[in-house]
Amino acid sequence: MIEISTGQVKYRIKAAYPNLREKEKTVADYILENPEEIIHSTISQVADNIKVADATVFRFCKKIGFKGYQAMKIALASEHVTGMQNIHEMIQEDDDEKQISEKVFKSNIRTLEETLEVLNLDAIKEAIDLILKANKVEFYGNGGSGIIAADAHHKFMRIGIQSAAYSDSHLQLMSVSQLTENDVAVLISHTGANRDILDALEVAKENNVKTIGITSLAKSPLSQSVDIPLYTVSDETEYRSEALASRLAQLSIIDAIYVNVSIARKTEMTSALEKMRKAISTKRI
Repeated sequence: MIEISTGQVKYRIKAAYPNLREKEKTVADYILENPEEIIHSTISQVADNIKVADATVFRFCKKIGFKGYQAMKIALASEHVTGMQNIHEMIQEDDDEKQISEKVFKSNIRTLEETLEVLNLDAIKEAIDLILKANKVEFYGNGGSGIIAADAHHKFMRIGIQSAAYSDSHLQLMSVSQLTENDVAVLISHTGANRDILDALEVAKENNVKTIGITSLAKSPLSQSVDIPLYTVSDETEYRSEALASRLAQLSIIDAIYVNVSIARKTEMTSALEKMRKAISTKRI
């Protein structure tokens, strides 16, 4: 894992959390709940407070990408300062249009940067390989995630991939029931706990359909059940929900997979684009 010099500690912890041992989860919980105390504590003090060995704390720090406790503590201190700055960047009722716009843009940029930090490139490669081998790729999402699914379908259709997108729960179940082990279902849910999406996932698994999930870092039924989980990171503010911010990260993950697939299918992509451009040229004045 790449060494992190500053920031992103809490996101690395959340990303690694499902794979931690019980004692390591105790360390993770303590750090997330007491970041200021960690900054001013030695490794021995932390170990004593949560009744684990110094080696457990050290091993945890290595597991989330640091050379040791001191490196993690320095990064956490930097993140804490940045967090305080972010609090002051939150939108205020007396902000003007320019200030609000700048803060929204900065928040969007931060969402993309933080998602990139926790992006599992091995999982991205596995997702690309699955789509390249699939007979058909279908995208499922409800509400805002349904819009992301439709955008994904639009992209992959343009390069000759047999695809579809469904946001209606009944159509999701009807369609996924017809997929086979040679197909891929991409399920999009910020919470990872959307009942309709989980129902579609259950049917997909019954048919041995390969599954990719795009969801938040939080441990969820979706992230634990799909073949390949891909994670987004976003923060919630008074005027902007976490799910709203995550859309950009979801779109970026789709884009990253799409571009990789396009490059791998350059000949087929060129042919498909030429046919599509010819077909829609009649719609232009």
